[in-house]
Amino acid sequence: MARKKVKLAWITNDSSRRATYKKRKKGLMKKVSELSTLCGVNACAVIYGPNERQPEVWPSFCDAQHILMQFKTLPEMEQSKKMMNQEAFLRQRMQKLKEQLTKHQKENRHWEVTMLMSQCLLGKGLEEVSINDLSDLVWLIDSNMKMIHERTETIKAEALAASKQQAKEESMMKMKVGEEERRATTALEEVVAMEMESLQRQQWFMDVMSPNDHILCTGEEMTLPFVDGSPWLDGCYP
Repeated sequence: MARKKVKLAWITNDSSRRATYKKRKKGLMKKVSELSTLCGVNACAVIYGPNERQPEVWPSFCDAQHILMQFKTLPEMEQSKKMMNQEAFLRQRMQKLKEQLTKHQKENRHWEVTMLMSQCLLGKGLEEVSINDLSDLVWLIDSNMKMIHERTETIKAEALAASKQQAKEESMMKMKVGEEERRATTALEEVVAMEMESLQRQQWFMDVMSPNDHILCTGEEMTLPFVDGSPWLDGCYP
């Protein structure tokens, strides 16, 4: 369960104020001890409480005095670099609240002008509209038109980029298909060439195995296309 946000103001009730002081002082001492232990930094705390003769010091008076002496040896600019008093804290807080207020006012005005534009689109006249409202209405319309134009240009650019990417992919696909077709054609041509070569070899072998087809006859005698001494000459008759 989240704790209730405490209003930062002086507590008027004495008993409640004393109880808060004791509880917050104990918690502050614990936080300083945890900071020093977990982060390994030199830290001390000195608290002057109401109706107390001596201040409460952590971790000890000597350690706190040593840390303060180290702080005083720093240059003045370094000492005041991250320091903040109550007035500076309140000024910073007020500045943040002013910025938040300005932001909310701008948002409210934007919604008011948007509602006025919607009413105009529904047919409501502009007779009772002030000059400031008209100026803000013109600014809102121009802003919306500019936003629509920028969005349109963005969509066109995205569509063009997608079209180029698609064309590039299609071109790469066509190149890939053409390369595959070329490879297939080359492979087919090689197969055909091998088949033709095989058929030629077979034909040559058949021609060799049928020597009568190579006997040439001229007149009354038959001559062979082979040299003398061929065994086929013994079987040649007129």
